[in-house]
Amino acid sequence: MRIVSSKSLASLTAVLALTALGTTALAPGAEARPAPVAQGHGHAHAGVKSINGAKGLRARTAPTDAANTLSVQSSGSQGVVSPNPQVYLVFWGSQWSNDPAGVAPDMQSMFNGLYGGQDTWGTILDQYCEGVATGTTDCAGNGTPVSHPTSSPLAGVWFDNAAPAPDSAAASDLAGEAASAAAHFGNTTQAPNLNAQYVILSPTGTHPDGFPDSGFCAWHDQTSSPYGTLAYTNMPYIPDSGAGACTTFTDGRLLSGIESTETHEYAETVTDFWPSTGWNGGGGEIGDECQNMDAYVTLSTGTFDLQGLWSNAADACVTQG
Repeated sequence: MRIVSSKSLASLTAVLALTALGTTALAPGAEARPAPVAQGHGHAHAGVKSINGAKGLRARTAPTDAANTLSVQSSGSQGVVSPNPQVYLVFWGSQWSNDPAGVAPDMQSMFNGLYGGQDTWGTILDQYCEGVATGTTDCAGNGTPVSHPTSSPLAGVWFDNAAPAPDSAAASDLAGEAASAAAHFGNTTQAPNLNAQYVILSPTGTHPDGFPDSGFCAWHDQTSSPYGTLAYTNMPYIPDSGAGACTTFTDGRLLSGIESTETHEYAETVTDFWPSTGWNGGGGEIGDECQNMDAYVTLSTGTFDLQGLWSNAADACVTQG
């Protein structure tokens, strides 16, 4: 089945207050793409952050609830988690010459800060592992755990501006762009793709997989490709929906929604790499269970709106490990 890990997209009719926040950290570069690769499976998208939800709710610690405890869905040693997360940001389409909200530099800055001692949010993920029995809820030193990055998990950035991105990309188009990205970055065997997640960021004015009318802020999934099974994220241009969309904060900050949504999808990809073999609970994946919880977290590269995550160790939604 196809699971959609959705995050709340509120205030869809808000007036756009888009302000340019500077130039991108890396210069765009054109490159031809191989033909798209179809998804090769029929399950629902995982890790969908839903549109209807939590606007107006402030960050909180969720009450303890054993039903929310995450457990391993497969005893495999591949595809359950991403032991050493590597993020590849793909700014898809020539339309990225126009980035009115400053999404491109913001996403790069955020991932450049998600490592080391100052990042106590990312350490929530360290308790989860792969290579343990189905149904495991506590790794207890067994299996292969997620390792907290000691340097930036941002492994590559590609401005794929050889052609415009589709106005309404289908899921198969997004999967094909993930395969193009794997080729672009030289990840052409399964081995490097056991940790790589390809974040396909669509430009302003586009509607990937029907966004925002399909009920999600973003989703993550897997696809078959000539380079093995790939983990990827459909990340729309959330600032097009205005301040307050896809976040619980109502302070009018335009980039909060996409930061919250992408950290939701990042964490779910790390802990349920090939959906749905990884860690899931009664409320879904690690971010699904905590959609009503956001917090501004200061990293070495700035302050960002990070999604609350479910911690089995704390038996609650938390924003630091």
